Amino acid sequence: MNKPLVGAALTALLLGATALPASAVSNEAPVADQRATDRSTAAAVPGTKAKAVTFAGTVALSNCSGSVVRVPSSQPTDRALVLSNGHCLETGFPGPGQVIVDRPSSRSFTLLNASGGNAGTVRASKIAYGTMTDTDLSLYELTSTYRDIESRFGIKALDLDAAHPQAGRAITVASGYWKRMYKCNIDGFAYRLKEGRWTWKDSVRYTSPCQVIGGTSGSPVIDDATGKVVAVNNTINESGQRCTDNNPCEVDENGNVTVRRSIGYAQQTYTVIPCVGTGNKIDLSRPGCTLPKPAAAEQRRSPVPR
Repeated sequence: MNKPLVGAALTALLLGATALPASAVSNEAPVADQRATDRSTAAAVPGTKAKAVTFAGTVALSNCSGSVVRVPSSQPTDRALVLSNGHCLETGFPGPGQVIVDRPSSRSFTLLNASGGNAGTVRASKIAYGTMTDTDLSLYELTSTYRDIESRFGIKALDLDAAHPQAGRAITVASGYWKRMYKCNIDGFAYRLKEGRWTWKDSVRYTSPCQVIGGTSGSPVIDDATGKVVAVNNTINESGQRCTDNNPCEVDENGNVTVRRSIGYAQQTYTVIPCVGTGNKIDLSRPGCTLPKPAAAEQRRSPVPR
């Protein structure tokens, strides 16, 4: 995983290049001056015109990256959602099979403007959803509404794309932590991606220019043609090892394993949309919602007061 930049030794070990998605912060420093002006060559789909991708709406966490996002049904008066990785949660990595819902949180996020400058701070009211099972994502509910954020900071939320991403599309991985952009293409999809104890389904595989590092974990993966978020960045195979922490491997339908050294991956986000109901609330019982659900024991644990 893209190691969250965390002070804790365990997090550093696990996230650094370990089974922690390639999004969490590591001790590696980004290449100087590769910010919004960084425009690595990435061919766009013929016949499409790329939108100007900026840092507006991205956020920096204490150890990772993220973004303020909305689904098609989100309303201006709804409390906003922040998207990041499950391995970036302040509660630590969720274990295989663990799903966190409605857990109180007061985590703060630095909101960025288009050029990567600090627009202000927003704060969570709860972890609405978090898991590293089948996918690697977290969704925080903020104390602010979309209208609050737009009116106070002049920042609009990024739209989640409702469709499955397509191979060959030009994409941008926008890291709020490093204020750095990585530009490449979607190379294809991994049927299963295994890293340490975790396994993820239908992961997005990048072409080689997206050499993501620790701290980029949780960055939105933006389709350059639509400007919409299609995935959340989470890992890279750092040293060519097979299925170990920080060295994910691909497993196909027949169980064949492929290792792609220095290739990064992300988890698709279109699956979030069917799970968001009225008031922008995560509702895992909605028709079409396929996100992993918590065990009964977890559901009974510490719900957020209504």
